[in-house]
Amino acid sequence: MNTRDNVQSETDDIDFQNARRGFIGTIPDAEILDSRGRTVWSLRDYAFLDDPAPAPTVHPNLWRQARLNMEHGLFKVTERIYQVRGFDIANVSFIEGDTGVIVIDPLTVAETAQAALELYRKHRGDRPVTAMIYTHSHADHYGGARGALDETDAHARKVPIIAPRGFMWHTVSENVIAGNAMLRRGMFQAGMSLPKHACGQVDCGIGKGGPMGTVTLIPPNMSIEEEVETHVIDGVKIIFHLALESEAPSEMFMHFPELRALNTAEIGVQTMHNLCPLRGAQVRDARLWSRYLDEALDRYAPTADVVFAQHNWPTWGNERIRTYLRQQRDLYKHLHDQTVRLMNHGLTAIEVAEVMKLPDSLASTWANRGFYGAISHNVKAIVQRYLGWYDGNPAHLHALPPEAAGPRYVEYMGGAKAVLEKAREDYARGEYRWVAEVTNHLVFADPSNQEARALCADALEQLGFSAESSTWRNAYLLGAQELRKGAPKLRRRHVSRDLVSVLPLELLLDYFAVRLDGAKAQGECMDIEWSNPDTGECVAMRLENATMTYLPGAVRGVATAKVVLTRAGLTALQTGDGDIADVFVRLVGKGEIKVEGDGGCVVRLLGMLDEFDPMFNVVEP
Repeated sequence: MNTRDNVQSETDDIDFQNARRGFIGTIPDAEILDSRGRTVWSLRDYAFLDDPAPAPTVHPNLWRQARLNMEHGLFKVTERIYQVRGFDIANVSFIEGDTGVIVIDPLTVAETAQAALELYRKHRGDRPVTAMIYTHSHADHYGGARGALDETDAHARKVPIIAPRGFMWHTVSENVIAGNAMLRRGMFQAGMSLPKHACGQVDCGIGKGGPMGTVTLIPPNMSIEEEVETHVIDGVKIIFHLALESEAPSEMFMHFPELRALNTAEIGVQTMHNLCPLRGAQVRDARLWSRYLDEALDRYAPTADVVFAQHNWPTWGNERIRTYLRQQRDLYKHLHDQTVRLMNHGLTAIEVAEVMKLPDSLASTWANRGFYGAISHNVKAIVQRYLGWYDGNPAHLHALPPEAAGPRYVEYMGGAKAVLEKAREDYARGEYRWVAEVTNHLVFADPSNQEARALCADALEQLGFSAESSTWRNAYLLGAQELRKGAPKLRRRHVSRDLVSVLPLELLLDYFAVRLDGAKAQGECMDIEWSNPDTGECVAMRLENATMTYLPGAVRGVATAKVVLTRAGLTALQTGDGDIADVFVRLVGKGEIKVEGDGGCVVRLLGMLDEFDPMFNVVEP
C-alpha cells in the first residue's frame, strides 16, 4: 500500500554510491535542445530535489528515489561497458567492441540519443556504431535510433540491428489499436502537464519522465528467435535470452560472460514494476516474469560482477547481485501466488488489493518498493489476467455508468449541499479516499458544481502527496489540476513517420476498423483490395454489416476497388494534414496512391472513420 512508512535498509548509502559510481562527465542540467532551440529534456526544474530533506508534500521514500534518479551523465559500469543515465527516462548502454561501439537501447527520441552518443564520444573517442540492440518493444528503448545511427550508413556498413522475436509487430501494434486511449491515460501516469516542483511532478520511478522530441525507428535486420542464442558482435560475446510476455510482449536480456556483466533490460530495475501500467496494456504474466529472473539468477549470476539495466543504476558485487535477483524474482512470484490464493478464497480484486502486503524480507528492500508499479494495482492486474473485469457479484454485472449513477447517488444522499457538508467533515478527518469517491459522484452529477470540483481536487491532491508510487502521485495530482483548470488543449496526436512507414497493411486495416463508426457504415457493402508493392503485401478487405474484416491475399471475385500504396504513400496518408478522406483524394490526384475501380467507395469508407480526441475527459463527464 502507499503509506508513509519509511524503509530503513542497509542499502540506504549503497544505492547513492552505486548511482554515482563510475561517473565520468555530463552537461549542465542534462539540458538537451532540438535543432530549433526548443528544450527536449532538462533536469533544471528538478533543482528542488537537491535538498536531502523530503518536502512534506512528497512521500519520503519517493523523494529518495527521485533524488537517486537525478544522477546524470556518462558512467563507467565495468571494463568496456558504459552508460549515459539521466538524459531520458531510460538509459543507453555502450559496449566497446574491437572496432567500434555497440549501442543498447537508443532512448526515446533522436535528440537525447544524439546528445548521449556525443557525450560518450567526447570522453571515449569517436568510435563508430558497429551494432545497435533493442532490448524490447517500448518506445523509450528504440525511439532515438536515428540520433545514434544513420540508416543509410548502417546499410552500407551492414551494421547489425538486433531485436527480440516479434519486436516489429508489437512495436507498431501497441501504438495503433489503443494508442489514443493509452496516450491520454499515459498523461496521468507520467504527470505530463504537471509543474515540476514539490507539489507537482517529481519522478516516474524508473526515471524522471519522458522527453519531448522526435520518435524514430530503424527496423531491425537481425532477430533473436531462439530462447537462448549466443553471438559475437564486434568481438564481444553476447548471450541473448528471450523474456517474451514479461515487462513487454517482445523482450530479451543479455549476459556478457567475458565482461562478467548481466544486462536485465527492464525485467529487473530498482523498483517494483507494473504488471499493468496505469496507462493501460495487456496484463503481464507475473509468474513468467519471475521465472525469467530465476533463469538469470541460475545461469548468469554466478559469472557476473555487475548487473545493469536500461533504467536506474547498476548493482555491483556477486553476492549483492544474487540477493537483488532473488528478491526481484520473489517479489513478482509472491504477488502472483498470494493474489491467486486469496482470489480462490473468494476475494475480489479490490479486496485482495486492500489486504495484500509483502513479507518484511521483501518489503524492506528499496528495489522492491512501489515507486513505479504498486502492490494495489499489480494485484488487481493479476486478478484481471485470470478472471477478467467482473467480480462475480450480479449487482455489479450491469451497473449504471458514472453519468447516470452520479445524480442518483446525490439524490439518495440528500442533495449536493448535504453531500458536500458531510464530505468536508470527512476531509477534515483525513478520509481522502472516501471524499474523492463521493465528490466524484457530485462532479459527474453536475460538472459545473465548482465546490464539488474543488473538494474533489483537494482530496486527490492529498492522496497524491501521500503516495509512494510516482505514477499514483502523478495521476492524483493531474486529476486535481484538471478539476481546477480543465484539460489542456492538444491539436492532434503526433504520429511517428518511422512507425507509420513500417505499418503492415493488416495493422493499417486494424486501425481503420477500430475507427469505423458503425452507424455511418449501415447498409454499406464493399470489397477493397489493398496492396503495397514495397513489401509485397496484399490484403482483401470487406465491409459488411457495419463491420470491417480482412484476410491476406487478393479479393476473391470482383473487387469494388483496388488500392496500391507504397510505404511513402502510406506514410503520407497517415501523417497528412486534414481529414483522411481529403488527404486520400489529394494523394490519388498526385499519383502517390493508385486506385482501380470505384475510388469513390474508398473515399466513402475513409469518411466513416472517427478522428479521436487525444484530450478526452477523464475526471468529469
